[in-house]
Amino acid sequence: MHEVTITIPDELYSTAVQRAASEGFPSMEVYLSSLLASSVAPDGAHFDNLFTPAVIADLDAISSEIKVGGKTYTSQEVDEHFAAKQKAWLATHPS
Repeated sequence: MHEVTITIPDELYSTAVQRAASEGFPSMEVYLSSLLASSVAPDGAHFDNLFTPAVIADLDAISSEIKVGGKTYTSQEVDEHFAAKQKAWLATHPS
Protein backbone atom coordinates (compact mmCIF):
# COMPACT_ATOMS: atom_id res chain seq x y z
CA MET A 1 0.00 0.00 0.00
CA HIS A 2 1.21 3.50 -0.78
CA GLU A 3 0.70 6.76 1.03
CA VAL A 4 -0.06 9.73 -1.22
CA THR A 5 -0.23 13.42 -0.40
CA ILE A 6 -2.61 15.63 -2.37
CA THR A 7 -3.58 19.29 -2.32
CA ILE A 8 -7.21 20.30 -2.71
CA PRO A 9 -8.97 23.68 -2.42
CA ASP A 10 -10.40 24.61 0.98
CA GLU A 11 -13.99 24.36 -0.28
CA LEU A 12 -13.49 20.79 -1.52
CA TYR A 13 -11.76 19.86 1.71
CA SER A 14 -14.71 21.15 3.75
CA THR A 15 -17.16 19.29 1.54
CA ALA A 16 -15.13 16.07 1.84
CA VAL A 17 -15.07 16.38 5.63
CA GLN A 18 -18.86 16.87 5.72
CA ARG A 19 -19.57 13.97 3.38
CA ALA A 20 -17.22 11.66 5.25
CA ALA A 21 -19.03 12.43 8.48
CA SER A 22 -22.51 12.14 6.97
CA GLU A 23 -21.69 8.78 5.39
CA GLY A 24 -20.16 7.42 8.59
CA PHE A 25 -16.50 7.29 7.61
CA PRO A 26 -14.01 7.58 10.47
CA SER A 27 -12.09 10.32 8.64
CA MET A 28 -12.04 12.39 5.51
CA GLU A 29 -8.88 10.55 4.42
CA VAL A 30 -10.64 7.17 4.56
CA TYR A 31 -13.56 8.64 2.62
CA LEU A 32 -11.33 10.05 -0.13
CA SER A 33 -9.34 6.82 -0.30
CA SER A 34 -12.59 4.90 -0.84
CA LEU A 35 -13.67 7.29 -3.60
CA LEU A 36 -10.31 7.02 -5.32
CA ALA A 37 -10.24 3.24 -5.10
CA SER A 38 -13.71 2.96 -6.60
CA SER A 39 -12.89 5.38 -9.42
CA VAL A 40 -9.70 3.68 -10.61
CA ALA A 41 -10.63 0.02 -10.05
CA PRO A 42 -11.65 -1.95 -13.13
CA ASP A 43 -15.41 -1.87 -13.64
CA GLY A 44 -17.14 -4.31 -11.35
CA ALA A 45 -13.98 -5.08 -9.42
CA HIS A 46 -14.47 -2.80 -6.41
CA PHE A 47 -17.68 -2.57 -4.41
CA ASP A 48 -16.29 -1.67 -0.98
CA ASN A 49 -17.11 2.01 -1.50
CA LEU A 50 -20.81 1.15 -1.59
CA PHE A 51 -20.66 -0.30 1.92
CA THR A 52 -19.99 2.86 3.86
CA PRO A 53 -20.10 2.72 7.66
CA ALA A 54 -23.58 4.30 7.52
CA VAL A 55 -24.83 1.64 5.09
CA ILE A 56 -23.34 -1.14 7.21
CA ALA A 57 -25.02 0.32 10.31
CA ASP A 58 -28.38 0.36 8.46
CA LEU A 59 -27.93 -3.27 7.40
CA ASP A 60 -26.93 -4.30 10.93
CA ALA A 61 -30.00 -2.57 12.39
CA ILE A 62 -32.31 -4.29 9.92
CA SER A 63 -30.68 -7.65 10.60
CA SER A 64 -31.02 -7.18 14.37
CA GLU A 65 -34.71 -6.31 14.04
CA ILE A 66 -35.38 -9.45 12.02
CA LYS A 67 -33.41 -11.69 14.40
CA VAL A 68 -35.51 -10.63 17.40
CA GLY A 69 -38.75 -11.30 15.54
CA GLY A 70 -39.19 -7.80 14.25
CA LYS A 71 -40.67 -6.77 10.98
CA THR A 72 -39.72 -8.61 7.85
CA TYR A 73 -39.67 -6.87 4.50
CA THR A 74 -41.45 -7.62 1.25
CA SER A 75 -39.53 -7.37 -2.00
CA GLN A 76 -41.54 -4.24 -2.83
CA GLU A 77 -40.48 -2.61 0.46
CA VAL A 78 -36.87 -3.53 -0.25
CA ASP A 79 -37.09 -2.07 -3.75
CA GLU A 80 -38.66 1.15 -2.41
CA HIS A 81 -35.99 1.42 0.29
CA PHE A 82 -33.12 1.06 -2.17
CA ALA A 83 -34.77 3.42 -4.66
CA ALA A 84 -34.96 6.07 -1.92
CA LYS A 85 -31.32 5.43 -0.93
CA GLN A 86 -30.24 5.70 -4.58
CA LYS A 87 -32.17 8.96 -5.03
CA ALA A 88 -30.56 10.43 -1.88
CA TRP A 89 -27.11 9.30 -2.97
CA LEU A 90 -27.52 10.73 -6.46
CA ALA A 91 -28.66 14.03 -4.97
CA THR A 92 -25.39 14.32 -3.03
CA HIS A 93 -23.10 12.95 -5.75
CA PRO A 94 -23.81 14.88 -8.95
CA SER A 95 -22.17 13.45 -12.04
